[in-house]
Amino acid sequence: MSIVAKETQTRGVNYELMEAMAQIAREKSVDKAILVETLEAGLLSAGRKRFGQTADIQVKFDEPSGKILMRLKRRVVEEAEDPAQEIDLEEAQQSDPDAGVGQEFVQELTLEDLGRNAIAAAKQVLVQRVREAERERIYEDYHDRVGEMVRGTVQQVDRGNIYVKLDRSEAILPPREQIARDRYHQGDHIKAYIIAVDKLARGPQIILSRTHPEFLRRLFEAEVPEVAEKIIEIKGIAREPGSRAKVSVVSNDDKIDAVGACVGIKGSRVQAIVRELGGEKIDIVPWSQDPVVFVTRSLSPAKVLEAQIVDKDQKVLVSVADDQLSLAIGKGGQNARLAAKLTGWKIDLISKSERDRQKDLERRSRIDIEELEGAGPKLREKLIREGIETVQDLLKAPMEEILAIQGIGEKTAEKLIEEAKALQERRSKELAEEAARAQEASRLEEPRLLDSVEPVLDAPDEVQGPLPESPEAEEDFAPEEAAVKERDPEELGAAPPEGVILAEEPETEAEEEEDEQEDEDQNKETRGDAS
Repeated sequence: MSIVAKETQTRGVNYELMEAMAQIAREKSVDKAILVETLEAGLLSAGRKRFGQTADIQVKFDEPSGKILMRLKRRVVEEAEDPAQEIDLEEAQQSDPDAGVGQEFVQELTLEDLGRNAIAAAKQVLVQRVREAERERIYEDYHDRVGEMVRGTVQQVDRGNIYVKLDRSEAILPPREQIARDRYHQGDHIKAYIIAVDKLARGPQIILSRTHPEFLRRLFEAEVPEVAEKIIEIKGIAREPGSRAKVSVVSNDDKIDAVGACVGIKGSRVQAIVRELGGEKIDIVPWSQDPVVFVTRSLSPAKVLEAQIVDKDQKVLVSVADDQLSLAIGKGGQNARLAAKLTGWKIDLISKSERDRQKDLERRSRIDIEELEGAGPKLREKLIREGIETVQDLLKAPMEEILAIQGIGEKTAEKLIEEAKALQERRSKELAEEAARAQEASRLEEPRLLDSVEPVLDAPDEVQGPLPESPEAEEDFAPEEAAVKERDPEELGAAPPEGVILAEEPETEAEEEEDEQEDEDQNKETRGDAS
């Protein structure tokens, strides 16, 4: 190949390389200086693979001319032993006739001098560096945007993962972060919430979610200007994605109704959010500092009759009407579960009838302090003055508190406590026996069918009559069948319903002989009358 042709090819390669670098810089938003630095490092590595790791190679990219300058420096010797550091005198003089032993020989290199394998290695280094630079750029652009809602276009759906195009970056929506009802296809627009930017991920670094509770908050901020402007504050969100959510809101402006603003005119605002979430139902609850009021509101749409805090268990005991209990609990316990998440309180739901029963039990199990025979009138008065009005109060009180009462010593206190325990045990036993008796009476009052009389349903058709062929016929037939089941044995002499016969017990041999004798006597009388 002539020198002119070689220079022309080199200029062509340089031009293509420059165009490729410019395109990468535009599409990947990678700094061109980083590309130049990476290219120089890649070519240096390729040159050392070609001439040796100790070779003195210089690589410089001349940006104004777009040329890549590569030089290999070696020392001229009679016979080279280390090709990476030395060159034969004869070889050197072929390029430079004035070259002499001991001089430094500088050889200009081209991409072709490096070999195809070296060029491929340099390209791989460049591609890898571009990827790293792109990942660093994405991380710098998005790691401060965690918690934002973004809009993108579905690029691909693969094995449940949805790959989303965001401007010049790619994000992933994993299956666990998708709403079950969502169905997306390539080209669809999608809204999601950034939950993480993973710098070490092999695939897309930006992780999206549509199930995160904060995604619902961002949707409200987008649809309700008062929420975006902090006039209305969302205090809490409890959500079961795709099914139901509860949102507690409070207004910082007395003139603005928090719930009404979030719902919008004819529900326009909240319905837009419901559509975005694929029909997920949203309950908007007015927030309150009072836990009893807040829990009561959070159980909507059920109506609460009574609620009280149980301090020892950190829960709220809520009673509702009997016909409201299933509504308060919700399908699969969902309504009560979301209310507990929203309020942060344990919720114990109970029907009104059960609550009345418990109150009656508490009232009847209460033992007044006057029933303590071991305490005189003055001692009982002292106990009541100290707030101990029942035997239960006495048993709950610490021994130090009882001994602090004037006139009560250690022996007296032990005697009172022992008697109180005996009274409580006796009362508990009485109530348990009474409950058992009531349960037994209730069981005995339950209606029972007579098992001893059963209709013969497997008799031939000519005995039973035709079976009903329509629902109307079945309705006419069933009451008669039920009547036979419940009939008293003494009434069995009456004719059975049409189409049904009753089973008869087989006759004994003595009864059969007696019947035959009666028939024979009757026949004799008949013949005598005839003669």
